[in-house]
Amino acid sequence: MYRVAPHGNNRARQERLSLAGKGRFFVSQTTKRALEASLKKLLLEKPLNKITINDITEDCGVNRMTFYYHFKDIYDLVDWILVEDAAKAMEGRQSFETWTEAFLDILHQLRDNKALVLNVYRSVGREQVEQYLYKLLDPMLKEFADRECHDITVQDDDKQFVVDFYKYALVGVVLEWIRRDMKADPAVMVERTGRMLQGDLRRALCRLASNKIHLEQID
Repeated sequence: MYRVAPHGNNRARQERLSLAGKGRFFVSQTTKRALEASLKKLLLEKPLNKITINDITEDCGVNRMTFYYHFKDIYDLVDWILVEDAAKAMEGRQSFETWTEAFLDILHQLRDNKALVLNVYRSVGREQVEQYLYKLLDPMLKEFADRECHDITVQDDDKQFVVDFYKYALVGVVLEWIRRDMKADPAVMVERTGRMLQGDLRRALCRLASNKIHLEQID
């Protein structure tokens, strides 16, 4: 004869499983962060293509099996770092009043990770850095495009077209900066870019708006 467990017992079991799952996730993230820190530390000493998994695990104080539990190789770890950094970069981005302020913040973040970015650019390739920059700039530009559309109606595909136009332009500027070892001052770069494009995001969206307004209103 089967006995049906009280509903309260099922709920308690589900809560225990949920807490256990959260605990495993926290431990996993902590280990990944430690591996990330070790890789970034080692990049200050030698190039990415000279770093081994043994180097990382010895610096981190974990065994190789722990590394392979989380990542298939060093480049998989690099991919994870880039994705995580892009996600962190979006936190608090809404506090900026202008896209130039947000762009400057992105450049500072890239410079803070200079060793990693330059090594990925040189050892893995320009394309991976390019995709990383798209992930940083696309949501940022979308946020400010949405703000500019507060009194106009722009179709989503038209808005994305404008975002893509600015995204590709800014990514090109950043890639050239990286190619030149990030020597230029980010503040000077942003000031120059801002002067060139001042008001143009709004103008571009207005020209594609279905409820047209006079462009003189935005000058």
